Amino acid sequence: MTEQDLVRTPPRTPTSTVDTPAPVRRRPKWPTRLRRIGKHAVLIAAAFVMLYPLLWMIVSSIKPNALIFRDPSLIPSEIDLGNYALGWNALSHPFTHYLLNSIIIVAGAVLGNLASCSMAAYAFARLNFRGRRLWFAVMLMSIMLPIHVVIVPQYVLFSQLDWINTYLPLVVPKMLATDAFFIFLMVQFFRGIPRELTEAAHIDGAGHGRIYLQIMLPLSVPALATTAIFTFIWTWNDFFSQLIFLTDPDMYTVPVALRTFVDSTADSSWGALFAMSVVSLIPIFLIFLFGQKYLVKGIATTGMK
Repeated sequence: MTEQDLVRTPPRTPTSTVDTPAPVRRRPKWPTRLRRIGKHAVLIAAAFVMLYPLLWMIVSSIKPNALIFRDPSLIPSEIDLGNYALGWNALSHPFTHYLLNSIIIVAGAVLGNLASCSMAAYAFARLNFRGRRLWFAVMLMSIMLPIHVVIVPQYVLFSQLDWINTYLPLVVPKMLATDAFFIFLMVQFFRGIPRELTEAAHIDGAGHGRIYLQIMLPLSVPALATTAIFTFIWTWNDFFSQLIFLTDPDMYTVPVALRTFVDSTADSSWGALFAMSVVSLIPIFLIFLFGQKYLVKGIATTGMK
């Protein structure tokens, strides 16, 4: 080995054969623990406050009428399951009749919103037509209109069409893309889909109808599921519009039927009312339980975080 090699070769540092000790995890200090415990305690208390009305209603549904307001505790001293049988057959029809009426209206509203709002959203997101931005702004402004502003003109129009006491006033508007919130929801989702997909379909000779049915809708399952879930919940719980357009007891839906349990001039059947209220919450709970994944994904992917 020459002197030049000795100069060029850097000296080797001896490697240690002793393993370095792994870093020891330190337990959080007491102030940090107390802070975490305090946060969890506040969250649990807030959750209990929000759930208390629901828990009170469920407990009241299995109490006798005399104890519902006399004993407001969540632990019933006496249990009476007869409220469910009484409430089911208390009205002119079994409660199944009103559940079916609500299901018919909800099914029509869900299908109408899915079809009409998705087509309107595709037009705003993918089509270039004159005044698109203007009409989109007008559509967004309609969200701010309360229902009390439009309910009177709607009633006059539907009365002239002889649609009162039918399902048409509650279903037909859903087929005309009147819910601007869902249009905006789907527009945001459609804009997130790459334009290269639709451009490639155009090159292959596909028209807007085929692109909408075979490309946009299959990729928009989260947004469609979110629209379906919200439409189901809002239509199922709708009381005001159903009370206005449905005056025949045979056409009553669940919210309007529940109102008949309360009589301001006579004794109200509170136990039966709470029992049927619990029954009416079961479909909403099941829909939200099985569609929660799509609901969260749909909101998270439409720019509404």
